[in-house]
Amino acid sequence: MAEQQGREPECPVCWNPFNNTFHTPKVLDCCHSFCVECLAHISLVTPTRRRLLCPLCRHPTVLASGQPVTDLPTDTAVLTLLRLEPHHVILEGHQLCLKDQPKSRYFLRQPRVYTLDLGPETASQAGQPQDVGPSTRPVPIRSRYSLRECFRNPHFRIFAYMMAVILCGTVLFIFSIFCTRRFFWGVG
Repeated sequence: MAEQQGREPECPVCWNPFNNTFHTPKVLDCCHSFCVECLAHISLVTPTRRRLLCPLCRHPTVLASGQPVTDLPTDTAVLTLLRLEPHHVILEGHQLCLKDQPKSRYFLRQPRVYTLDLGPETASQAGQPQDVGPSTRPVPIRSRYSLRECFRNPHFRIFAYMMAVILCGTVLFIFSIFCTRRFFWGVG
């Protein structure tokens, strides 16, 4: 929604200020904006998941078959007002997921995935019960290519070469001390 007299724009359902993570403003067909978390909750409790009713004006927004609410258009005007860049949030089952990418390609940090549980899955959707409370937690991502990516990184190469030189120098130094002592003790 539009900024109201110096206040940050906020979701009219949960009253949380919009941001570029789980409270990303999404626009419905009626041009009202709501955070993606509220729209995900609404879509999960709506009997027909292909049709969302606007919480303010009850105008229907029809989603394509299999389209999650996270694919609705982002209200870029609100994000521009907040000076934020949009992140891609996806809906998987009853969880909103955000993948945090490292800022530099040379930065040796694995990307993190933040998830927000939207509630328990019903017995027909999952074989085992889950926790009821919403929680945000980082989940590490395993990458098959992480070692290969490290070897391509020039900073890692310099570090590896320096460690190899230090290791060889240390081994030569210890070997020379051992041989020198053996030589002098054997002669004298």
